[in-house]
Amino acid sequence: MKLSDFDYELPLDRIAQIPSEPRDAARLLVDCGRSAGSLRVEHRQVHDLPDYLRAGDLLVVNDTKVIPGRLRLQRSSGGAVEVLLLDPLTPTSTRWTALVRPGGRLREGEVLHHAQSGTEVIFHGRAEESDSFIVELCFTGDILELLNKIGEIPLPPYITSALPSSDRYQTVYSRRPASAAAPTAGLHFTARLLQTLSDRGIEIAHVELVVGLDTFQPIQVEDPLDHKMHTEFYSVSEHVMEQVDKAQRVIAVGTTAVRSLESAIARDELSGRTNLFIHRGFDWQAVDMMMTNFHLPRTTLLLMIDAFIGDRWRDIYATALESGYRFLSLGDAMLLDRHATEGP
Repeated sequence: MKLSDFDYELPLDRIAQIPSEPRDAARLLVDCGRSAGSLRVEHRQVHDLPDYLRAGDLLVVNDTKVIPGRLRLQRSSGGAVEVLLLDPLTPTSTRWTALVRPGGRLREGEVLHHAQSGTEVIFHGRAEESDSFIVELCFTGDILELLNKIGEIPLPPYITSALPSSDRYQTVYSRRPASAAAPTAGLHFTARLLQTLSDRGIEIAHVELVVGLDTFQPIQVEDPLDHKMHTEFYSVSEHVMEQVDKAQRVIAVGTTAVRSLESAIARDELSGRTNLFIHRGFDWQAVDMMMTNFHLPRTTLLLMIDAFIGDRWRDIYATALESGYRFLSLGDAMLLDRHATEGP
């Protein structure tokens, strides 16, 4: 396996800069397998999803919420520093792992300042065995309340336009604020679409995977299997696992919902930290179908898609590019079926 096996050309103008309105108006490329060697797909919209599911199916969503964890700070010299909070290290959430720019130039113990609020942040150097750093927020109150005042919702670096509202980078069913990025396949759902699915006998289950560093980490080694996955917190309730066992089919909304379910089974633990790396040859236990956005080349997310439907992903991505689909976090979606027929 080579990293080049998971590469493709993504023109910049295909990277969505604004979300579809309404949410479920985004396009949906439906994977129908292959017949006589040719790819079979249908071009629909997300609000058509109920046409492809049936009573007895289970739709699983990741209900994590993005924290306003991007902090724009200053050094005593006046130089700008940007901090992106990833994971709290203490019960009081004062120490965090974080991405820091320019982290390599800061001194351990250096105090950074938020100009408007006067809040101080101490830089504690590089985290052990990690590409991230450790920072400490000098604040004794509710940290989330502080972040809501001084932080920003962190958008991926390839999105250069401001969103009309920060709510558009949250799912309508988000619950616990914890993640550094949104589970973006879920951004397409509206309350009305969820109600339509429920009315048709499709159960909806919630899991949690706190989206962290790997979302921002491209694979940088020639053999993708040498890539080191960072751990992320996940939680799946016993009730959800019972629903999975009883469901006719399990449809995961996004790669993070996939990792939650498959981690709970592979690790035989309903919650904890997972570094599960899903790639070709993976023994699927829970997920039958996956609704997901189109991913960056050379990423672990694309390796997961390859593990799910094989090299058919190449034809699907080529068709999507030819057909004008919008890619990445704010783009369109696809509905993948690992049981779809691969005809001769």
